[in-house]
Amino acid sequence: MLNRLCWFGHVQRMEGNRIPERVLHMNLGTTRFRGRPRNRWQDEVREDGSIVGGEGWQDKVHNRKEWKKLLRMARNCHILHMRME
Repeated sequence: MLNRLCWFGHVQRMEGNRIPERVLHMNLGTTRFRGRPRNRWQDEVREDGSIVGGEGWQDKVHNRKEWKKLLRMARNCHILHMRME
């Protein structure tokens, strides 16, 4: 969970022409199966971010110092229960 947020922050700070950054914002336009939909990776990131940073967590991504501070606080408080390397 915490590693997912680390990777999200890394990709968000990339230039727009890099492949991982383009894939993150890609919309495939496929239909989903009937029944309860499975969570997408972006859904999980959004949920983890709101748990860790509250309302304005996405604004801190572009400020690397604030982002690392947020992730360190989450790791130290065991909010997401994952080890950050």
